[in-house]
Amino acid sequence: MDNMLGILLNPLMEPLAFPFMQRGLLAVALVGVVSAVIGTFVVMKGLAFVGDALAHCAFTGAAMAFLVGGNVYLGAVVTGVLSAVAITWVGRTARVPLDTAIGIIFAGVFALGVLMMSRVRNYTVDLFAFVFGNVLGVGMDDLVAITIMGVVVLLFVVLLYKELLFTAYDPTMAAASGVPVVLLQYLLMIVLGLTTIVALRAVGIVLAVAMLVTPAATALLLVRRFHHIMLVAVGVSLICAVVGLYLSYYLAVASGAAIVLVTTLAFLLALLFSPRRGLLAQRNPSAV
Repeated sequence: MDNMLGILLNPLMEPLAFPFMQRGLLAVALVGVVSAVIGTFVVMKGLAFVGDALAHCAFTGAAMAFLVGGNVYLGAVVTGVLSAVAITWVGRTARVPLDTAIGIIFAGVFALGVLMMSRVRNYTVDLFAFVFGNVLGVGMDDLVAITIMGVVVLLFVVLLYKELLFTAYDPTMAAASGVPVVLLQYLLMIVLGLTTIVALRAVGIVLAVAMLVTPAATALLLVRRFHHIMLVAVGVSLICAVVGLYLSYYLAVASGAAIVLVTTLAFLLALLFSPRRGLLAQRNPSAV
């Protein structure tokens, strides 16, 4: 019995003998939880494009910090937060749709980053990992930064959960009830920017939006109530992140891409087999 248990657990325990896998596992777990919690608001409010835009805007801050010899993480945080505030401000001040404000700020800030990087002859490993993600290269400093930003994001949601939920479903009624809707919109965008940057180290700029959107979208196919969607999204995100990390270890492939592909597969399975909104259930309504 002990031998059988050892055979089953060995594939799980063997990678954890390496410190980089221990740090990577902690990092993807944190990224999975934080991204799923904020991702639920992103999906419910239709803000997926914001996450993608802020990830690209963060690149400019990382590039700027790289050129002056600063911390690329700090540069990304500053640019991500400022871009989030700018998108909200332009949308409200110019009275243009949010997607228009996103397009204006995203294109301008990202173009600035491309312009600065066009002056660089060689990319360093740090900046390359920032663009494409490398969770197996996470150091203790990265882990501390991810943990601090993750705790800030989760505290924000816990302390303002009722107000955020009210604003997400009916901003007009929330404003009439005395909820500071405008302030919450600014804060939610800032927190979304922080969450995007948390995900960057694991999956990179290109794939960060997948960690925000796909687990919550999967949960939306399975359950109805908002807090149930958030809890299921956290579970899906955690499981997919860990499975993707182990697959990347054993198959020797990019960790970020492996995590996102496993998350996408989970969504496709839910789309097919969900008892409430799955394709099979729709073809056989009497079975629902």
